[in-house]
Parts: sequence; structure tokens; C-alpha cells
Amino acid sequence: MTVFEKIYEIVKQIPEGKVATYGMIAQLAGNPRWARVVGYALHVNPEPGVIPCHRVVSRTGSLSPAFAFGGENRQKQLLLKEGVSFQEDDKVNLERCLWNGLKEGETP
Repeated sequence: MTVFEKIYEIVKQIPEGKVATYGMIAQLAGNPRWARVVGYALHVNPEPGVIPCHRVVSRTGSLSPAFAFGGENRQKQLLLKEGVSFQEDDKVNLERCLWNGLKEGETP
């Protein structure tokens, strides 16, 4: 499995209404220094309807200024539609919406 394929498999696990950070995806993929690689992989997402790259945000909750599939506002629209909450500064409320990294049904 390639690094990009690992990244895509992890991103597919992020549940609706939750987000993960680039660094978190990098860590789960095997290398915490791959945050930029995660960004590159999501930018060339081969299956936008299947791999929910809109659920990946920066470590501060900021959205991508160049969301690859419809522009910056599209990412926010998709997240709002799923029930993701935002703070007044337009960043995702990570305290409420950060994914715990576990597969559905898995316990820590």
C-alpha cells in the first residue's frame, strides 16, 4: 500500500460531523512528519465523493484556503451540512468536533 493509499484509508474512517487534522492523519499513517504529504494526497484525491477530504483541517481548526473540490467556502458548506460547529473566528470547534482516531465501534 502506498503512503497516499494509507492516507485515503484513514480519511475514509473520519465519521460525518467530525474532523481530523493533517498531523493526526500523518501520525495514524505512520509518520508524524507527513502533515504536508497528507495535504498533497488530499489535493489529488482520486475519489472526492468517497474520500471525505473536506473533514481534514489544520491543527488550529482552519480550513484549507485552496480546497481542491470547489473552493474555500465549499469545505465550510460541506462541514456545516454534517453538523460541524465553528467558532466566531471561522475555525472549526476542535473541542467539540475533533475525531478521536478510532474506528466506529472501537474503544480506547
